[in-house]
Amino acid sequence: MPKILKIAGLTKTYSSGRKELTVLQDISFEVEKGQSFSIVGPSGSGKTTLLGLCAGLDNPDSGQVELCGQDLNALNEDERAQLRNKEVGFIFQNFQLLPTLTALENVSVPLELQGSKNATKKSMALLEKVGLAKRSDHYPSQLSGGEQQRVALARAFANAPSILFADEPTGNLDEETGEKVIKLLFDLNQEAGTTLVIISHDLDLANRTQQILRLKGGQVLTNERIKV
Repeated sequence: MPKILKIAGLTKTYSSGRKELTVLQDISFEVEKGQSFSIVGPSGSGKTTLLGLCAGLDNPDSGQVELCGQDLNALNEDERAQLRNKEVGFIFQNFQLLPTLTALENVSVPLELQGSKNATKKSMALLEKVGLAKRSDHYPSQLSGGEQQRVALARAFANAPSILFADEPTGNLDEETGEKVIKLLFDLNQEAGTTLVIISHDLDLANRTQQILRLKGGQVLTNERIKV
């Protein structure tokens, strides 16, 4: 299978006062196109930093990131942003919806940025898929946490991304609501053929993916394929 994400020798260090803190050290792995892949580890293991580097939101001190066939080190900030707009979707623990926009308008944003025709119609279809068509005119403050995350899910799939990064997607949800969101995430992932990269400390969630990368202290502890 072709590789949609290739990480080689990735290292990231931050300066804290006079000290230097190495958050990630010599990380290497590959993710196949269409695969579900999870990155797990305790707090402070470097998971979120790694996600930012994989998506080109930050630069490594050394090492290489190849995303959707593009070497991120060779791209400037604008080129990386264009690549993300075209190929990448995000879901965050705290939803990150725009509070002044309705559910429908939030989902429409990536489509409108791409100059898509029928953005409203496409957005409504996505809200219907996540069971929120009747809440399309509600603002985030009028929605429960689970509903907000389902809106975020619809928005993430709006531009039909090649790869979707989900950072602790159920972190702020109760168990039952989280289960519904995860089911939707995997259903949409399979339906669209989107590569799914989940950052989580939840091993039950990680065990539902095809491969698990375990981090500890900024280094790869194990990288195992758990099912075909």
